[in-house]
Amino acid sequence: MLAMEQRIEARCRAANDTVCAGDYAAMAKRRKAAINRYLWVGHEGRYADWDRIARKPTAIVSAATLYPLLVGAASPDQVKAISATVRTTLLASGGLRTTPIRTGQQWDSPNGWAPLQWVAIDGLARNSETALARDIAGRWMGTVAAAYAQTGKMLEKYDVEERRPGGGGEYPLQDGFGWTNGVASAILDRYPDILAGFQAEPSKGATAN
Repeated sequence: MLAMEQRIEARCRAANDTVCAGDYAAMAKRRKAAINRYLWVGHEGRYADWDRIARKPTAIVSAATLYPLLVGAASPDQVKAISATVRTTLLASGGLRTTPIRTGQQWDSPNGWAPLQWVAIDGLARNSETALARDIAGRWMGTVAAAYAQTGKMLEKYDVEERRPGGGGEYPLQDGFGWTNGVASAILDRYPDILAGFQAEPSKGATAN
């Protein structure tokens, strides 16, 4: 919502509609303040979801903590705190864990998902955490490339701890997923040399998805 308000404000300014721009600038300002009032858990260095029943931030650390970086809601000090949390809690050998907990469900450890990798990479890069952004990109692309060499497929989700196809949840792993393809393309556009050291050979009969 914050990103949409910011974009509408910008388009209104481009159209010289100052009333519209002012309205959406005020909405964005209020929303940014609310995000930091209600969702920032400072002593844990993270943003949280909101538990509307308990009326407090949720206790689970998740990769969604990086969304405010993507939309410019975090201060420099918050960015540093989140980066530390990412390094100590969410970063795995093959990319970013969705959460550090193990439930057997697909949205928890050890799985990583392409959209959340991109939110982290782009959000961190926009906030001068370029080394961590590239580190996540390299780990994730190594996992994607290793799984492709093994299976000949781009996949829905990946095990970022063992760097292999993901699993869990209530349905089989899906092949040829658009968001994995799109994020891989975006990462390669940003870091053309990111797979320079990757050595695995594609499996026989491998085809692009």
